Amino acid sequence: MTYVYVILHEYHMTYTKAIQFGQEQQEVARIAKVLSHPARIAILQHLAETKSCISGDISNALPLSRTTVSQHLQELKSAGLIKGEIDGLTVCYCIDQEQYDRARLLLETMLAAIKSTCCDDSCSC
Repeated sequence: MTYVYVILHEYHMTYTKAIQFGQEQQEVARIAKVLSHPARIAILQHLAETKSCISGDISNALPLSRTTVSQHLQELKSAGLIKGEIDGLTVCYCIDQEQYDRARLLLETMLAAIKSTCCDDSCSC
């Protein structure tokens, strides 16, 4: 009984803390988390460079195994940054331009809003 309480209590605390932040903050954090892995950045760059849906094995173009690429594709797809399907060994993925543009706007807006007034030319730090 105590074990179940601890799990439920810890889940509730995590969930409660997350909902105390605004929807936009949560969305920016989710996008940033997905973009925090260099393999996912490489996959997005590869998809952007091809300028079309990728059919075939993306791992041929990257220094990653098929399994690793597949896991990262799933993360990018879950975040809405890419769209596509896996059918056996065949992959067809491309950047979801609408969702990508939304993510870019959210990140740009957040970064532009965070400005430091401390460290200018007169600061000695």
